[in-house]
Amino acid sequence: MATLVTVAPLFLGTDPFPTIAYALCMLMGVGFVIAGAGLLRSIAAQRRQARSVDAAAPAPADPAAGSAA
Repeated sequence: MATLVTVAPLFLGTDPFPTIAYALCMLMGVGFVIAGAGLLRSIAAQRRQARSVDAAAPAPADPAAGSAA
């Protein structure tokens, strides 16, 4: 949305925004990268936690092994 608002004056024939507005608009991509990195870190942390819970849980007993004897 910010990109559209920043570029709209160019298409509407009005006075364009100052250069700093375009520079700030380009920082939006940096925000997406930071958010994506945080998402990937969160996914990795949840997977590590799930693996540690699975490793700590005792293995289920095999009922077929006990009745064979």
